[in-house]
Amino acid sequence: MAETAQEYVQRIIATLGDIDPLQSLAETPGKLDRILSSFPEEQIRRRPAPGKWSPAEIAIHLSEVEMVVGVRVRLVIGTNGIAIQGFDQDSWATRYGHTDLDIALEAFRALRAANVAFYRSLSPEQWEQYGMHSERGKETARRIVELCAGHDINHLRQIEAIPFGSN
Repeated sequence: MAETAQEYVQRIIATLGDIDPLQSLAETPGKLDRILSSFPEEQIRRRPAPGKWSPAEIAIHLSEVEMVVGVRVRLVIGTNGIAIQGFDQDSWATRYGHTDLDIALEAFRALRAANVAFYRSLSPEQWEQYGMHSERGKETARRIVELCAGHDINHLRQIEAIPFGSN
């Protein structure tokens, strides 16, 4: 049975736990680099099982999600109550096998640094501004950032659990 949007939110927020989301977001690029470096080059794009993403595909996914999240938070800050469109990650993932991993990682590092700096500049009032997500309903800027941090942790653990590499 597929996970509902609310079950997803609960799982990802539980994954974050008491971890500071901004600190976690700032640390993720370095953690991702260290984890990926444990995989031999010939295994970085190997899927661990049918229908499961490879370490490279997960990293590319994180890069694309970073673009989306940064825009979402800026939209919410600019227009309280704005509509936030969900996206089909599996549809996007069909291109990951043809995406340059090094470029995706470079984009991820740069976008993440810029986004974290932006988030740290937000006022308490801005953190409470919200958008209406097409699948999950009302989400404050704070919740969007928390979900991003929990999403990172979830995927880092996913890569670490892949049975090849010297994790």
